[in-house]
Amino acid sequence: MSRIRSAVTAVDRRSFLAATGVAGVSAGIGLALGPRGGSGTAAAAPEAVPAGVPAARTPAVTRPAPTRTAPARTTLDSVAAPRDTAAPFRRLDDGPGWRRVVREQLAAPRAGRAGRRTVLSSFVQLTDLHLVDVQHPVRTEYLRARQISGWRPQEALTVPGAVSLIEQINALKEGPATGTPLSFAVTTGDNTDNNSRAELDWFLTVMSGGRVTPNTGDGRRYEGVQNSAARLFWHPEDELRDTDKRLGFPRIDGFLAAAIRSVDSPGLRIPWYSTVGNHDGLASGAMADRTGFLADFAVGSKKLYGIPDADAQELLKLLSKGGDPTGAKLIELLRRSKRLMRSITPDPRRAPFTPHDYLAAHLDPAYTGAGPAGHGYTKAHLDSDTLYYTFPMGENITGVSLDTTDRGGHYTGSLGTTQLNWLKRTLKEHRDGYVVVFSHHNSWTMTNTHPDPAHPGEARHHGGEVVELLQRSPNVLAWVNGHSHRNSILPHGGFWEISTASHIDFPQLARVIEITDNKDGTLSLFTTLIESAAPHRTDFRDLSQTGLAALYRELSHNAPGSTTAPAGKPVDRNTELLVSR
Repeated sequence: MSRIRSAVTAVDRRSFLAATGVAGVSAGIGLALGPRGGSGTAAAAPEAVPAGVPAARTPAVTRPAPTRTAPARTTLDSVAAPRDTAAPFRRLDDGPGWRRVVREQLAAPRAGRAGRRTVLSSFVQLTDLHLVDVQHPVRTEYLRARQISGWRPQEALTVPGAVSLIEQINALKEGPATGTPLSFAVTTGDNTDNNSRAELDWFLTVMSGGRVTPNTGDGRRYEGVQNSAARLFWHPEDELRDTDKRLGFPRIDGFLAAAIRSVDSPGLRIPWYSTVGNHDGLASGAMADRTGFLADFAVGSKKLYGIPDADAQELLKLLSKGGDPTGAKLIELLRRSKRLMRSITPDPRRAPFTPHDYLAAHLDPAYTGAGPAGHGYTKAHLDSDTLYYTFPMGENITGVSLDTTDRGGHYTGSLGTTQLNWLKRTLKEHRDGYVVVFSHHNSWTMTNTHPDPAHPGEARHHGGEVVELLQRSPNVLAWVNGHSHRNSILPHGGFWEISTASHIDFPQLARVIEITDNKDGTLSLFTTLIESAAPHRTDFRDLSQTGLAALYRELSHNAPGSTTAPAGKPVDRNTELLVSR
């Protein structure tokens, strides 16, 4: 039973999410609507100009024992890579690490800085976990008929995959560049996938520690697309020649039972802060249905597994452009497709949660874990229905967490005038120290101008305005975000924008960031990507919690439409980013 206690009666947001996508574009409903994920035509980050000389380093390759959790490592040491790139289903193993690149667009490196520097902050960014209830009725897996990346074969394993990432952070303990203990972690949104109460409980439990059973509906069996006999989807437990088996996907007996089995999370051993994303506030990460239909459908007894190709093509085209911010077209499709639906077990835990519910759940003592209580949110935020705040990151450095989701709908983001003015005041208040800004959306995906129904008449402000504001604030060091499921690091005059790939799409990464004062008029921001603790090499017979986490990675690598683009270029991965101060 979910530990989330707040009642959900409103239907302003929900969960439906077209399950998929693959990494590399903005992640709204379209996560799956375009190659390598993202919201339809989601744009990649503006091209970064490589600068600096890669630091000399010989990657050390370690091979974790297949029967236990791998030792702490980072992508400096080794990265999961295919053993045989020509194989139809590419098995993973240890590959060479990614060396650190020095980037000097904003400041020149000075000799001897390593011996002078002091550490200001050392932390981990997690983003786009997308913990998925794969049996949720409002999902649009059937769009795979017109877009192969419209459904991910790995989705049923998001919970053991996320737990393995928590285990890796706990094992890492300290920053790889400075050796300073990690002080805290920050999530930058899309913590859930379908905006459902069950997923929110799973996310908070994974982060804070406890047992998660990633199953809704019938507690004894799986009721989703992977045993539906629909050839669109990978059926791991039978001989059906489905789309994915034709691409080399294996048969794995016992997979579905293992996928809905309880998982134990140790929880993070360091404090963590939470930032909200569009999938945490809108149906499918894009729709603000205020009629109540999708909320009722989410907890009901019917699920749609397939639709005519013409309907799929029409809906895909609309959703990929964010052209259904209220969900009206999806609702229309569901209303006229009743004869195509199948019966499933209803479950009230699939109800959508509102922003108020999201805040209340974070403030629940059951989810405090390593703290802080509320994970950045307070009762004042609950009373005012606001999801932006500041928090201490170290001596003389402040974190600013923003809410870039527009409650009026659409997968792209923006800031309302009230929040933008708050940000201006906050930057001014901390002008004598340093500031790092956190958000879900990045600058190039903050293009949403839909009005927020909760604030009629209030203007919305795009990413370019935010960049200009941060450029005018010499205390800002970085803007850290996610959403696009792709690694990207961009210089913006006086600060760096650091966007990190997701943990649902390959290569399934998080990022360690260490900030140092070089005592020579410059600061360095070290970024180091990490994978989960699961071994790179998988064993299809190993359906243990660790084995499933390894399989989660390998399935994501082989997902139709998957490419190497989300990893970014060397200048977007392990870096030393210099900035003048």
